[in-house]
Amino acid sequence: MSRKKWFYKTPKLLNWYPPYIGAGIKLESINNERTEMIVSMKLRWFNRNVYGTHFGGSLYAMTDPFFVFIVYFHFGDDYIIWDKAASIKFKRPGKGKVTGRYFIPQEKLVQMRKEVDTLGKKTYQFDADVLDEHNKIVASVQKEIYIRRKDFTH
Repeated sequence: MSRKKWFYKTPKLLNWYPPYIGAGIKLESINNERTEMIVSMKLRWFNRNVYGTHFGGSLYAMTDPFFVFIVYFHFGDDYIIWDKAASIKFKRPGKGKVTGRYFIPQEKLVQMRKEVDTLGKKTYQFDADVLDEHNKIVASVQKEIYIRRKDFTH
């Protein structure tokens, strides 16, 4: 079974991915439509910075692949799907458990696939926030995702 296929069937196995174990990142849930993923990270001794708050690199890591995964679930192996660019803005120190919600509406995914099938390739931007336990924004991330049909030659 290919690496992508196991993840498609059992995405919660991502919780055993060594960099996520090391950062304390956990995939909490994925909805049945595979359009939303909820990810969390508790503050631990191994993911805190010198100020006793969440390390910025760990905050970014918990936002990194999830929009790509959602797109992959709906596009499949006939497409190349990559993170093209990203930016993160830290709003306040992260303390305790932080959570990120990564969501692309089904209608948007259908529209995206039609556009990529017509154009051969396209780039999309998505936004998400990492929230603390009081629903205050700790960090905001912008992700740029590149999608191309594998058979596109231009």
